[in-house]
Amino acid sequence: MYHSPIQLDVFPTDVQMRRIDLARNMRRFYRMSVQRDLFGRASLVREWGRIGFRGQMMVESHPDEGKAITALMKLAAAKKRRGYEALHSSNKS
Repeated sequence: MYHSPIQLDVFPTDVQMRRIDLARNMRRFYRMSVQRDLFGRASLVREWGRIGFRGQMMVESHPDEGKAITALMKLAAAKKRRGYEALHSSNKS
């Protein structure tokens, strides 16, 4: 009997990052997640701001989940170059 292999998610759909520089009084967070909207498209939800305060939020629509995950990964790489460190990264189950 043949069983098809289980496809595991390898790309993150939820990333949390922070940047802390006490010398510059900088304590920032950045969160990104890929979510479905009511129309079946994928959205990249971005939240950022100072740790301990309400931040800002932006929602970007993408035609499919693959393009939203690609945008998330590019943005996470750019934030990492700017000094942010990843706290949490997960895949949807």
